[in-house]
Amino acid sequence: MRQIVLDTETTGLDPKQGHRIIEIGCVEMVNRRLTGNTFHVYINPQRLVEQEAIGVHGITNEYLADKPVFSTVAKEFIDFISGAQLVIHNAPFDIGFMDHEFNRLSGLAVKESAKMCTVLDTLDLARQIHPGQKNNLDALCRRYGIDNSHREKHGALLDAEILADVYLMMTGGQTDLNLSGKASGEGGVQIETVRRLSAQRKPLKVVMATADELEQHESRLDLVTEKGGACIWRQ
Repeated sequence: MRQIVLDTETTGLDPKQGHRIIEIGCVEMVNRRLTGNTFHVYINPQRLVEQEAIGVHGITNEYLADKPVFSTVAKEFIDFISGAQLVIHNAPFDIGFMDHEFNRLSGLAVKESAKMCTVLDTLDLARQIHPGQKNNLDALCRRYGIDNSHREKHGALLDAEILADVYLMMTGGQTDLNLSGKASGEGGVQIETVRRLSAQRKPLKVVMATADELEQHESRLDLVTEKGGACIWRQ
């Protein structure tokens, strides 16, 4: 199963008012494991970024002036996400902006994200799991003991990486646990803190049983069989 955890930053809140995407960040998971493959780009929106938005993500008009426009990065972006399940927090916001950008492209046969991918909204999922509680990304990080202290402002790639950890913890999957310490969650509950290990790390060493150890194991199973028990380890 291929999933793309995705986040965007924008010039404002509503694409219907002409606001555009200025940053896209994606991280890839296959079979619920981070692969290390990412897609990240800043985009010249060909319009001014609202001051309120700059206050959220810190991306200025001056910084975006020499960045590529969406049409020049669209093919690479579409190739990266096509056929995957998109994992997005508050998906209607990002999908609305993505579809707005796709509809501006000429010669694109499919202009809807939902026809390129399936979409999982982690905000909806969090509301089902934690009804009546705060379920923004910062609140979920506190709840699951995920360190986001380096998140001073919103950033698409950083938020996608954090959301990947949140999603895996929220759905009971495996992330890399730092077992040396615990953090206090809501209500004082002690939960394991989480850190991400490099996707390029060396594989774990597999130690196989020796012939003598296998013989002793079989002898022990023989005792179970002699007593009339059903030895499930031999089934």
